[in-house]
Amino acid sequence: MPGLVVDLDGTVYRGESLIPGADSALRRIRAAGHRVVFATNKSVERARSNADKLTALGVPADPDDLVTVNDVLARHLMQRLGPEQRVLVVGEAPLHEELTAAGLTTVSRWEEADSVAMGWDRNLDYATFNAAFQAARRGAYVAATNPDPTCPVEDGELPDCGAQIAALETALGRDVDIVVGKPAATMARAAAARLGLAPEQCWMVGDRLATDIRMANEAGLSSALLLSGSTPAERTGDGPWRPDRVCADLAEFADWFLGQ
Repeated sequence: MPGLVVDLDGTVYRGESLIPGADSALRRIRAAGHRVVFATNKSVERARSNADKLTALGVPADPDDLVTVNDVLARHLMQRLGPEQRVLVVGEAPLHEELTAAGLTTVSRWEEADSVAMGWDRNLDYATFNAAFQAARRGAYVAATNPDPTCPVEDGELPDCGAQIAALETALGRDVDIVVGKPAATMARAAAARLGLAPEQCWMVGDRLATDIRMANEAGLSSALLLSGSTPAERTGDGPWRPDRVCADLAEFADWFLGQ
């Protein structure tokens, strides 16, 4: 029985508001026996706060139901670098906490950094940005959470980690070493593993072509693009990434998915 990897922002909710019908859609999918995990590129929130938010919106969830980009990044750095490596963090408290919980050593001085972990930072200042730049220029390995240029909110969008990555890459004159969040296969493998399934046994349901659908296409998941978030109907054919299904929202997807 296929499992579902479901995006959050623009798919289940927008800002603090549930997208109409998302709660009942997920309830019906779960009642039919399909496992669901939620995959988020949002590095400024903890798994617990995501689970609490979903539950308050009528979608019961535990932290184990969340595959967060912070957890994926922490695991990647531990596997690649080991706990003895020192990490300069550009990001908010949830990213710092996840890296520390994984056993990584964080530092504030760029001269001490073996790697840079970059997440979305809504308080980013020049000194912090420059520290990341100096560490990277000195040879530190740069791993970022997610490539999203913006994050959807109730009244529009905000610049996200992708905008920070672009600024750092412009200054460095090269790409960062890795971005682990969607559309990376790193995220797809983590989500499929959480479901206990192979990627080809999973559906990715999300609102962005360049992250959700691209990840599905490249990692072997089936995919559904929802028009409830960042992708308007007239842009569904943009780029090389193709969803298996296009639906207005989760309610429409559930009707189709459960009616097969």
